[in-house]
Amino acid sequence: MIYSGSNLNVTPLEDGFAELVFDAQGSVNKFDSLTISELEAAIHALSLKTDLKGLLVRSNKPAFIVGADITEFIDIFAHPEEDILQWIGKISRIFNQFEDLPFPTICAVNGFALGGGCEMALACDLRVADETTKIGLPEVKLGIMPGFGGSVRLPRVIGSDNALEWMTTGRDRNGEKALKEGAVDAVVSSDKLAEIALLMLQDCAAGKLDWVSRRNQKMAPLQLNKNESAMSFSTAAAMVAAKAGKHYPSPHLIVETVKNASRLTRDDALELENKAFVQLAKSNEAKAQIGIFLADQIVKGKGKKQAKAATKSIDLTAVLGAGIMGGGIAYQSAVKGTPVIMKDINTEALDLGLQEAAKILSKGLERGKVTPAKMAKTLNSITPTLEYSALQDADLVIEAVVENPKIKGLVLKEVEEAVSEDAIICSNTSTISINQLAESLGSPERFCGMHFFNPVHKMPLVEIIRGKDTAEETISAVVKATLAMGKTPIVVNDCPGFLVNRVLFPYFAGFAQLILDGADFTTVDKVMEKVFGWPMGPAYLMDVVGIDTGDHAANVMAAGIPERMARIENDPTTLLYNAGRLGQKNKQGFYNHGVDKRGRPTKVAAEEAYALITPVSAATAEFDKNDIIARLMIPMANEAIRCLEEGIVDSAAEADMALLYGLGFPPFRGGIFRYIETMGLSQFVALADKYAHLGPIYQITDGVREMAANGNSYFA
Repeated sequence: MIYSGSNLNVTPLEDGFAELVFDAQGSVNKFDSLTISELEAAIHALSLKTDLKGLLVRSNKPAFIVGADITEFIDIFAHPEEDILQWIGKISRIFNQFEDLPFPTICAVNGFALGGGCEMALACDLRVADETTKIGLPEVKLGIMPGFGGSVRLPRVIGSDNALEWMTTGRDRNGEKALKEGAVDAVVSSDKLAEIALLMLQDCAAGKLDWVSRRNQKMAPLQLNKNESAMSFSTAAAMVAAKAGKHYPSPHLIVETVKNASRLTRDDALELENKAFVQLAKSNEAKAQIGIFLADQIVKGKGKKQAKAATKSIDLTAVLGAGIMGGGIAYQSAVKGTPVIMKDINTEALDLGLQEAAKILSKGLERGKVTPAKMAKTLNSITPTLEYSALQDADLVIEAVVENPKIKGLVLKEVEEAVSEDAIICSNTSTISINQLAESLGSPERFCGMHFFNPVHKMPLVEIIRGKDTAEETISAVVKATLAMGKTPIVVNDCPGFLVNRVLFPYFAGFAQLILDGADFTTVDKVMEKVFGWPMGPAYLMDVVGIDTGDHAANVMAAGIPERMARIENDPTTLLYNAGRLGQKNKQGFYNHGVDKRGRPTKVAAEEAYALITPVSAATAEFDKNDIIARLMIPMANEAIRCLEEGIVDSAAEADMALLYGLGFPPFRGGIFRYIETMGLSQFVALADKYAHLGPIYQITDGVREMAANGNSYFA
């Protein structure tokens, strides 16, 4: 044994070779502080072996190395810049020491080799992958950049154009694609991986493979002339500007750093990488995106734990109501392998539901993401019916009829009489109380809410709503079914609007009052999209949701929470609804909707909307962008805080992910609670107090005031 540690060891092989094996005590290999320390010690031990001919690097896990330990980043990144620079600089030197070992090195890559795992592979002279390999540098998704030498080594291995595409998108490659781009030197079957890697290493030692020139290439500046350099980096900068926009500094700085480092040797280039890494590590965007990653892990872990507790298997699903939503739910069940019965009261509706599924599949077929066989199998897994008797074998029934409590109640009662005694019944309602709907059932313990978001096939969130009588085994089974559909379940307790819509409608109320106070809705949309970062501003979002749907939901919220959500007189949404302007669905809302010559959607601010709003509004006024943001976001933040304090949602992390997945909350802001904390609780309290005179939705709770005074955190 040359070196033995907790997470890795170095063992001599025959004929003067050795292998460094990553084998962490946990389920996966990752670069935490202990592994980095052990790698340094192992390198030192290897440097003392003067008779070694070569080193094979591999993993004893199903994945090579999944990356750095992100959980350590939060604490490390909280330190001063100088400390972070010393930390990342030391790791860079350790990787350099490995790369400088006086014998050839080869990495046998299996499974995930991401982030630091990819950078470990790049520090080797050669790389061989198997058919399970997924290799890449996804740090941009965390708001940072490669920090263990990836931004220096990868461009020198595969060229700057390919390397920048890898790093600025964060997308990984399989073995074949990595081979085509030059990131690995061979792809073999997993049962031959170590054997072939060792043979290639022996060829290096025998002079049959030129490992020295490969290493020298990584030490030298990039081989680009002035024209090539200008073209490469200007093209990359333009692509990043178009795709990432201004809210994400990481991809921009990656391009700039690789450009400036292209003329430098390895060690000087690494100094630029270290400095850029620190700059990003201290950014709010990195804090937010790392927060999202950790919150996502919490949500996924909780979902898996809940699903594991399920005692009922969902082998056949049924959907009641074959509209666009019902058709979308049926498609989602079928495409993920669970057969589904789709019931409605007329054949026209069933045809619409099947057309919705077929339309989604056809688009996938056009883009090459769906095969004809997959399309046929999915459609054949959807059985349309007009009869309740067809539901008798269903394990899970999802009611998706019109958003009306009386109609839903009648349908749910009929369903309960038609299905087996152990069938689970859910309502896809967006605002109606689950406890209220449960009154229609004789067995409310097997009933809960299952709120999908439109369009179902694109929106990752499903809110699962627990009623006061819902059994935990019901929740566990529905969580498991949701995961099987490829969706992210977040369990919340019953209240008007549940979580997502409950926090959305104060945002809409803030928007409505702002318009009545003289703001222009197109200006508000531009600020909330371009400055705050929402995918759609509130007026455009209301058009997409449907003005009739929005007006109805606002009435439900007003009835459920009248102390804060009573309807505003002359609410612009109601004015438009009463005038028959329903949004995108009839091409008339705040905007007039159409298509251009290429068939792409268009929208133009509607003079008809102004004609309805202007007579009941204050004179047109200019509002500062920060004023606009505050007047919309404070109500949303306040309601999210109330949901957490009331136990509607269990954690700030789950609330953040619900808004991210359900509403498209700007990822670079990390979620509503991360947004509040980035601002600072004390600053948030002061800002909310500034607007408290505007009404109850702007008035904060005693709980957040106390947390701010005590310096507490929602993520402690």
